[in-house]
Amino acid sequence: MDQSTLIVIGIAFTAALAVAGVAYAFIAAGGDAAKANKRVAAASRGTTGRVAGKTADSVGESTAKRRRQVQDTLKEIERKQAHENTRPTLAAMLQQADWAIDPKKFLIITAGLGMAAVLLFFILGYEWYIALGIGFAVGAGLPRWFLGYSIKRRKKSFLKEFANAIDVIVRGVKSGLPLNECLKIIAHESSEPVAPEFKNIVEGLKVGVTLEDGLKRMYERMPVAEVNFFQIVLTIQQKTGGNLSEALGNLSGVLRDRKRLQGKIQALSSEAKASAGIIGSLPMIVMTLVYLTTPDYIALLFTERFGNFLLLCSVTWMGVGILVMKKMINFKF
Repeated sequence: MDQSTLIVIGIAFTAALAVAGVAYAFIAAGGDAAKANKRVAAASRGTTGRVAGKTADSVGESTAKRRRQVQDTLKEIERKQAHENTRPTLAAMLQQADWAIDPKKFLIITAGLGMAAVLLFFILGYEWYIALGIGFAVGAGLPRWFLGYSIKRRKKSFLKEFANAIDVIVRGVKSGLPLNECLKIIAHESSEPVAPEFKNIVEGLKVGVTLEDGLKRMYERMPVAEVNFFQIVLTIQQKTGGNLSEALGNLSGVLRDRKRLQGKIQALSSEAKASAGIIGSLPMIVMTLVYLTTPDYIALLFTERFGNFLLLCSVTWMGVGILVMKKMINFKF
């Protein structure tokens, strides 16, 4: 092999080595770039995962915190109501009935009615114990009964319009009005007795009374479960925030469902009430008929002492029976 051939072979071998080196350099650089891209992608995924995890954790913590606030608010309201859940005083009952008299005048009227009844039955010739018993029943029982009847009638009238008042607040909040303006609308445009109660809240807010205290006073004047629900919803919304229109809309639906349930219960218990009314009125009807047909036969109940005793026992046991029937046919819901 001559010298020129060796030179050609050396040049070719050197060129092949150079090409192989360049190719190896490109391949190594591509591999490093791929590894770098993989590391960048992994790092970005890790960062995104950590950000998403932190976001999810913050949302979970916010929800848990709001739940704890709601629970604490409910516990505080229940504790206050349990502490104040006592028998209402005479002044509170007069306020609930919306009577413009103070307890002292009411007691004077009660005593006057009792004394008038005692004197009347003394004049009619009844024994002193009978006259005192009837005077006590008239003086202590009749005014209290009428007061309780007035309170129940006012509560019933209030509940008829209360759900509509809540709907006014829901529509006003959805349209962008503040809560105070919605309360003013109810105070000026609703019927009795809803308007005076909301008017008291609005006037209290003007002089610095908080909404929570105003709702508390409203519940004292109108102690029904529906007002208690309204107080709890607004108190929680004031302390923890949330969608007020949605919460009050749900409350309005609950109140209307309660009203429908009340109507259903009244329809189902109407037969029992009619039977109780007939059974309770039969003794009075029979006694009246006997007195009209043979007055001498039944007059012994009013003229003889033993007859008076029997008549008192009959009235007592009839009263007990009527109360038992009333408990059986009245349902709480």
